[in-house]
Amino acid sequence: MHKANTLKLSDALYSVAIPIVVAFLIVGIGMSTSPAATGLKYTLLEAIVAVGVPMLIGLAWNRWAGGAAGFLMGSLYALYFADQVYASQGRSDISLLGNLVSAMLIGYMAGALNKRSEDFRRMLISGVVATTIGGIFLFSLMQLSPSNVITGVDGFLITVATRTATGVLIPIMAKVCMWYGFTMNKK
Repeated sequence: MHKANTLKLSDALYSVAIPIVVAFLIVGIGMSTSPAATGLKYTLLEAIVAVGVPMLIGLAWNRWAGGAAGFLMGSLYALYFADQVYASQGRSDISLLGNLVSAMLIGYMAGALNKRSEDFRRMLISGVVATTIGGIFLFSLMQLSPSNVITGVDGFLITVATRTATGVLIPIMAKVCMWYGFTMNKK
């Protein structure tokens, strides 16, 4: 009879030791400037971000979620790669990172504020708050960019208002999806 609470040597190896070694390898490769390490770093990053995550979501959830994750993760990888190309030319631009972090901030904040509620008013408030704050964050980072063309009141309104408008439209779309049973929340 096997006890579930017993710790075996293989558990410690696979749960602790190997992940620690892999973590040090990732950090070491990331810090290295040799051409071989740089090539390996981009190859591994692409394999994880642009291939692994979308495939995992597609297999674990469904083909549509996998396709959407592939589009999003591929876009993030392309954004990262573009910033690295600019950085190698001495022209890295903080606004590229700003777009990425703003999107993550909006997604996290909307989910955290909504707390899986299907109440339209809560979704609307969560969406508007998250997108407005994300827009202000992005506009602020764009002001640090050497190639910034989005300035002044007009630039602020364009950056923030478009996101806030999206914060109104997406809860409507989410509610319609919920009416037709397209939700991860199981009742």
